[in-house]
Amino acid sequence: MSDHDKLNDLPSRRTVLLGAATSAGAIIATSEALRASTAVPPQAAGAGPAGLINVADEVTTPDLSQLPRVKQVLVAPPMLPAHEQVATDEPKIIEVTMTVEEKLVTIDPDNGGTIWAFTYNGSLPGPMIVCHEGDYVELTLVNPETNMLEHNIDFHASTGALGGGGLTHVLPGEEVVLRWKAIKPGVFVYHCAPGGEMIPYHVCHGMSGAVMVLPRDGLKDAAGNPLRYDQAVYIGEQEFYLPKDANGDYVQYESAGEDYSDSLDAMRGLIPTHVVFNGAVGALTGDNVITSAVGKTVLIIHAQANRDTRPHLIGGHGEYVWESGSFSDAPQTGFETWFIRDGSAGAAMYTFKQPGLYAYLNHNLIEAVLLGATAHFQVDGTWNNDLMEQVAKPRPIRA
Repeated sequence: MSDHDKLNDLPSRRTVLLGAATSAGAIIATSEALRASTAVPPQAAGAGPAGLINVADEVTTPDLSQLPRVKQVLVAPPMLPAHEQVATDEPKIIEVTMTVEEKLVTIDPDNGGTIWAFTYNGSLPGPMIVCHEGDYVELTLVNPETNMLEHNIDFHASTGALGGGGLTHVLPGEEVVLRWKAIKPGVFVYHCAPGGEMIPYHVCHGMSGAVMVLPRDGLKDAAGNPLRYDQAVYIGEQEFYLPKDANGDYVQYESAGEDYSDSLDAMRGLIPTHVVFNGAVGALTGDNVITSAVGKTVLIIHAQANRDTRPHLIGGHGEYVWESGSFSDAPQTGFETWFIRDGSAGAAMYTFKQPGLYAYLNHNLIEAVLLGATAHFQVDGTWNNDLMEQVAKPRPIRA
């Protein structure tokens, strides 16, 4: 079978794989209709569906032939790819590749909660992309033939065409290349947005990530003094709505997309079963604790594609906080708890001053303790009694 025939055969193949369920029919119909109506080449004239994409009669194409090209190796969170904090050269084209992977993921190891997650490069959240203001990001988005669903990507950091969402719809067996210019410094969310009910369905199955666009001369405080970090940590907060059966047990599904109707019903209740960091309860605790040391300055990037959150570092502070995520604005200082709006990312910087175990959490304590939104930093170093000292150990109450 030729590649063309394989693509033409996709709807029937996916329908067979998903079974003759109503949910499968809805998935296929939505994907096919959206792809046909929104995948408009930028050089074409006219309007897209319901005014979602307005394509200009004329197109300005820059000459980028002289710009250097650099391949960025993406890594799994909470790590960031290797990068310079201050750009040492002129703008460049940063090439990245993301492969969509639909895979069964355990969200709650203790209670058997699993989900057929939709991921970029197999991680929850998707990998961080780092560039500088003025750079171009050129993404190759690959949707392997083995996947069941259509996917795309909406970059909140970009400008135009639904954040790239209108130009990146790919069916299984396809890939697409999108290039956008980073003109706004800050930290930003990206996520899948195929359209309609598929948008929350994909995002609440884990399909989001973040981009950091650094100023070319690096981060600065309100007075213009340089701010540098020794360590950067990327935390993606995601909520999941795992369907349950009549007995209150999590329903297990055989393939991606099979939970479509059940998931939409669960999501309409607006009560998540889990709110987690980096894809699972305990993903950044225990054996996966984040390590640091006294004297190290840590930049924490926190992204949430769908709900508000309130990060807090127990025992530390947000010494410098970019609450809105914009590096064009001077950071605020001295936060105990800061606010990340739904569909956005923010950043905070702190220099550790005491050793020990620090909890970094969503300070809605119900979500942190009962639903999973907690991470740990294990900090090495020498304890300073001037900052804190246990003057007397627990003892009987004295008269």
